[in-house]
Amino acid sequence: MRLVLCDENRILGEALAAAFGAREHQVLAVTTTVADGLAAVALHRPDVVVLDPRFSDKTRPRNEEGTDGLGAARQFQHHYPETAILVLASLAEPRTCAAAMKSKLAGFLPKDRRVIELAAALDVIAEGGVAFDSRLARQAMKGASGTRRHSRPAYVLTPREKEVLRRIVAGQSTAQMAGEMNITTSTLRTYVKNLLAKLGAHSRLQAAALAARGDFPDELSA
Repeated sequence: MRLVLCDENRILGEALAAAFGAREHQVLAVTTTVADGLAAVALHRPDVVVLDPRFSDKTRPRNEEGTDGLGAARQFQHHYPETAILVLASLAEPRTCAAAMKSKLAGFLPKDRRVIELAAALDVIAEGGVAFDSRLARQAMKGASGTRRHSRPAYVLTPREKEVLRRIVAGQSTAQMAGEMNITTSTLRTYVKNLLAKLGAHSRLQAAALAARGDFPDELSA
């Protein structure tokens, strides 16, 4: 995938660029300010922008509209809606994750994830899916919905996630699902994490039980 990285720490940004490059992703630019990030996206039109929510415009007050990472993400979405946005956060807070979900970004993951997991998340995003940390997403949805029961998913499942759910209900293993879907096990695990987060389930067994109980009929339809 073609990427633009936005992180106010250039050393970390370049290290991440090298890691992604080693996995055959093309990093087109590493930027450290909102202005540079917007310019890079305008020039390169990447598939994905990877940014830190602390990413800012150092020439303007941090509390000014559009100068923080999520504010920059909204600018990217407005001007370049075809570019997906993955947030990599040093401080993984549920409220920041909730803001990312509300803004319909492509993903929100902590920076302490292994590179192989981040690469798998990019694979999911490339297919039109989303990649949110399951724990943070559950906390975010719980905070937003109060005592809401898990009767319906908070977000629409992608076709791939529906397929994963059907295979979980059928009792397939990780290896079997990955093999039949022609994807890596890392990518499959990312789909499962996203699925569990959306359904508000803590495990595959719970997701299967909820589905079998009839809580998600639309998600099990072909």
